[in-house]
Amino acid sequence: MKTCNLLARGLLLASFFLSPVFLYGQSGKPLRLGVAGVSHGHLAEVTRRVERGDFVVVGVYEANQQIRENNGLRNKIGGAAFYADLDEMLDQTKPEVVVAYGSVYDHLSVVEACAPRGIHVMVEKPLAVNTEHATRMAQLAGKHKIHLLTNYETTWYSANHEAYRLIQSDKIGAITRVNVYDGHQGPIEIGCGKEFLDWLTDPKGNGGGAVIDFGCYGANLAAWLMKGQKPLSVYGVLQHQKPDKYPKVDDDATIILKYPSVTVQIMGSWNWPINRKDMHIYGSKGYIYQDTPTRMRVYADQKETLLDAPALQPPYNDSFYYLKAAVRGEIQVSPTDLSSLENNLMVVRILEAAIQSSRTGKAVAF
Repeated sequence: MKTCNLLARGLLLASFFLSPVFLYGQSGKPLRLGVAGVSHGHLAEVTRRVERGDFVVVGVYEANQQIRENNGLRNKIGGAAFYADLDEMLDQTKPEVVVAYGSVYDHLSVVEACAPRGIHVMVEKPLAVNTEHATRMAQLAGKHKIHLLTNYETTWYSANHEAYRLIQSDKIGAITRVNVYDGHQGPIEIGCGKEFLDWLTDPKGNGGGAVIDFGCYGANLAAWLMKGQKPLSVYGVLQHQKPDKYPKVDDDATIILKYPSVTVQIMGSWNWPINRKDMHIYGSKGYIYQDTPTRMRVYADQKETLLDAPALQPPYNDSFYYLKAAVRGEIQVSPTDLSSLENNLMVVRILEAAIQSSRTGKAVAF
């Protein structure tokens, strides 16, 4: 009888999780969300989802009074939830998780405040301005057993995930080369706000220019495609093609990662004539061109096919569904995941090595 009851419970639980009623990262009590900083241009990630119901913004921290009183999120949730002090916001509103939308330099202070309180953190890409900050953040996350995730737009591209699946199924053979292209015409040229530009184009606030802003995408994807394998060396070339607009930081970056049998070339720039986040993956038997978030070209069996990648399923199709599912224990974050701490520690190390290489003109052993 006891065995039958246990079996019945297991079947009931299985039917709940497999039924269309349960949607990972969407169902259940809304996630109590805190926001640290509102100067980031990606704050729209929150504002356009705030009425969806999977999370509720309980508190917002922003030190700059002008920005604190004038931002898109305030228009959505009102002014009562805004605080000028991070510690006060955390203690008064008690969020489950904090998302960071300030400068990359400020990511460390956010984790220093949240981790001892047991509050999970998701930062906008990249994880940190340098390995010193990243290492300290990882130590705090480990000590206090919190999730420390990094959000990239490209993580939610179905074409990237379909490319990964095709590679694992040996569609194009062993990977031999990966070219990653990311960037746009420049943050000034596309009209980024002053509060964003102030730190994005500052070597302290952002850690660098295009090498950080867009080089991180390729490093993140490379670490994922290579399943966490470390490159043998990193070579970086940073350019100042528009010193009149970006006098303090690079505006064009090329990073070459050397693996035992694979070369990865990452091209991140504020000088592309178009907006782009595309990738070419070459294998011993073919290639995959990820042209858009959903469209791709696959060359295999001596012919090229244009494909629409199948839609990603929740919670792997949305940063906040993923965040909620991870925090609530509905999914496990693998060390090789695009958002994982392990992947993004490697990303920061790669970017720092590329900057070092650009100064010396020599490859940096990794």
